[in-house]
Amino acid sequence: MLKYQELINKMTLEEKASLLSGKDFWQTRDIKKYGIPSMFLADGPHGIRKQMADADHLGLNPSYEATSFPTSVSMANTFDVDLIQRVGIALGKEATGQRVSVLLGPGTNIKRDPRCGRNFEYFSEDPYLAGMMTAAHISGVQQSGVSACAKHFAVNNQEFRRLVIDAVVDERALREIYLQPFEIAVKQGNTKTIMSAYNKVNGQYANENEYILNKVLREDWNYEGLVVTDWGGNNDRVLAMKCNSDLEMPTTASETNYDVVRAVESGDLDEAQLDKVVDRILTIIFDTEKAFENVEEVDFNAHHQLAREVLESAAVLLENDGVLPLTGNEKVCIIGDFADKPRIQGGGSSTVNPTSIDKTTDFISQHTINYVGYEQGFKRYGKKSSKLVKKAVELANKSDVILLYLGLDEVSEVEGIDRKDLKFPENQITLIEELKKTGKKIVLILTSGSTIELDFIENANAVIHGYLPGQAGMSGLLNLVYGKVNPSGRLSESIAYRLEDYPATPYFLKDDNIAEYRESIFVGYRYFNTRGVKVRYPFGYGLSYTKFSKEVVKLDDTGITVRIKNIGKHPGKDVIQMYIGKKDSDIFRASKELKGFVKVHLEVDEEKEVKIPFDDYSFRYFDISTSKFEVEGGDYQIYLGNSVEDIYYEGSLIVEGSNIKPYELDQLVNYFKADVHNITDLEFSELLRREIPKVEKARTKRGKIIVDLETTVADLREARGWTGRFLSFAVRNGSKFLMKIGKKTLGLTLIMGVYNQPMRTLSRMTGGMIDMKQLNGLIIMFNGKFFKGLRAFMKAGKQKKKLLKYEKERVKKTEVTTWKKKRRKLV
Repeated sequence: MLKYQELINKMTLEEKASLLSGKDFWQTRDIKKYGIPSMFLADGPHGIRKQMADADHLGLNPSYEATSFPTSVSMANTFDVDLIQRVGIALGKEATGQRVSVLLGPGTNIKRDPRCGRNFEYFSEDPYLAGMMTAAHISGVQQSGVSACAKHFAVNNQEFRRLVIDAVVDERALREIYLQPFEIAVKQGNTKTIMSAYNKVNGQYANENEYILNKVLREDWNYEGLVVTDWGGNNDRVLAMKCNSDLEMPTTASETNYDVVRAVESGDLDEAQLDKVVDRILTIIFDTEKAFENVEEVDFNAHHQLAREVLESAAVLLENDGVLPLTGNEKVCIIGDFADKPRIQGGGSSTVNPTSIDKTTDFISQHTINYVGYEQGFKRYGKKSSKLVKKAVELANKSDVILLYLGLDEVSEVEGIDRKDLKFPENQITLIEELKKTGKKIVLILTSGSTIELDFIENANAVIHGYLPGQAGMSGLLNLVYGKVNPSGRLSESIAYRLEDYPATPYFLKDDNIAEYRESIFVGYRYFNTRGVKVRYPFGYGLSYTKFSKEVVKLDDTGITVRIKNIGKHPGKDVIQMYIGKKDSDIFRASKELKGFVKVHLEVDEEKEVKIPFDDYSFRYFDISTSKFEVEGGDYQIYLGNSVEDIYYEGSLIVEGSNIKPYELDQLVNYFKADVHNITDLEFSELLRREIPKVEKARTKRGKIIVDLETTVADLREARGWTGRFLSFAVRNGSKFLMKIGKKTLGLTLIMGVYNQPMRTLSRMTGGMIDMKQLNGLIIMFNGKFFKGLRAFMKAGKQKKKLLKYEKERVKKTEVTTWKKKRRKLV
């Protein structure tokens, strides 16, 4: 029996189908005669982005003011689930204040490669840490009665061609690495909503993927909540419904709803399945509507303070030769554009309009110091300026200590575009090299959303990495520099020396259509630590101004208990990190994996006992021979570390389990050696247990591509029709022109929002301005048959106009049978 069975029984087929897609860009449809209200969905991984005027998915139009918290990359560095839950509670309160029913976040995807343009929006390279942060975030948001939304389900780890790419990944890596954070989001976070990804997973679009949606999400995890598409992420609406994907966003002017109606009428889709989907949509609409009955006034000042607290717990002290914390007696100058114009977040759909922004230069007066001045030092977008460098050096010579603020600019890390490399801007490297020559102490404060090559930091005496600090971050960083707060952030991702060192480097962005996950489970530290690849800073690393002693009190089959004491001179927090490994395993696996952590605050000389329990994720692995999670029986090593490399305790524990051997060593030699840069086709095929898929563009005899729904605007430069080539040329060169005249954000938006989009999004993302029949006319034109395509486009436009007229009549309660006859003539 469905929760809203009685209401659903009153509805016509068309009325039920009308609920399946948006009313506009951000709202679901309402049906007033049944008392069904609209539901508003808004971006919100680290702050509410509810737009004021015409909606768009790229962050162009302004949104209402909201607290901009540090982004997920910073939040994960806290290793503090209680703190992240408090962030979620604050986000939930702001969502109710803006009447937002579903907050689209947090970003739950794994950081497979540091070049992914959206890594700033994701928590970690480690699935356990990512999952725990996600669950804490979600449980906090949903305390207000609104829904969080874990995204993007699943294996969305690159932005390039994200709407058409096929992520080819073996089942074990899929379950252990890429799906585990979502599993924790469902089982521990109790998320009410999940957003499906744009990409394909092993040949099927994620939004219509039988395995991940039905088998894993609905059956294995018993998920009963809503699945919503990413915006424009629908491919086949009927097939998606069969896989229990519920809500399509944004609006398609009812076009895909008609597909569902026809499928039910033809018998291709069981109406009972439609009823199940409608019931889930009604459940989330009515459940979240209750959150707006007694809305509390939002305390934005308290949320600003919380945002600062998060940054103070997240920033990672990478280096310190003793210069920090500053005493206040030193003559200090501030250099760097990011000090006065802070970059607080990444670019794209998660861009928040902050309630305020702390600037370093505004807060310097709150500290008792000898401040000698500020200089910009460099041009933000990379242009060299010897004049700015000279002025910075002159100021530095008047000081004892330089607070140097460097980082990546706003257009370096944005949704929709992956980075080509991990290089740092040359003009900023030149600046720090020139400042080093002054002989002054340099405290380097970094701003970036993900990993960069850090050779230049050897010029600094101390380095604090703030990642993307949110609206209150810069004042928080000053508090860390002057010791008002002790740094306690720990790296949630490995920082290697070179791009070439990362496990996915040989395979990332290798092919236009296929993303081969040949590295399998060896993501991030699982590769570095197992293979013995030296990194600059390992996962879990971070320094403090104080020291801690740790002693294991007890290790048994329930967990490990540790006594920790602050033996230094400053109050502070430490993160106890538990890793588990199995040296004599019969399966290939990482040498150690994070399986528990706890953050502890201690005053000077204070001592506490804490326990990290074992849980369902501690010893399991996914067995491809039984198609389920198993525990390999035998002796396990239990490690405690200051990082994955800095281990201060190793214990042993016998665990009962099975002794199944799903792999043959001689067939997967490089996997057993973790030599993932040299995986052969034969090995990857053996791991997949099928042939490696190959996707090539269909071409004419003259070598031109045959345009279809998956062809991107970028691909159209090879189209047979001049109209396609012109469109591709116009977008590409329009972007270059905008970049050249200084409108970098708009230029990148063209690339992100148009150039790399497939043809079907011209229909899915235009709110009905171009329907599928019109799009087919355009595709005919792009394939070289201009007049035939133009006629088809014009004819479809006239049909659509009539259809929209009749749709308005239906909404005004036109008699249903009359409507059905008219609709059948047009659709």
